[in-house]
Amino acid sequence: MDSGMIGKIEKAKRYAEERNRFSFNRFDLTFHGDNNDHHVTFENDKFLCDCEFFITHQRCGHTMALEILLKDMIPATVEA
Repeated sequence: MDSGMIGKIEKAKRYAEERNRFSFNRFDLTFHGDNNDHHVTFENDKFLCDCEFFITHQRCGHTMALEILLKDMIPATVEA
């Protein structure tokens, strides 16, 4: 492996540890829940999930798990 690539790998590792460098604008994913798969999207700083709980509460375990996973990479939706 050439020295240029080694330098890039080290830089990538450092970037990956600095979560504040990342800011998600939108994404679309399948969340594999305990009982069913759920379609979750994030756009315009808001989550949408197709589970019944989200429909009535605008938050659910699926979106809260993503909030935890993506802390500092998406705008905070609630105070911890």
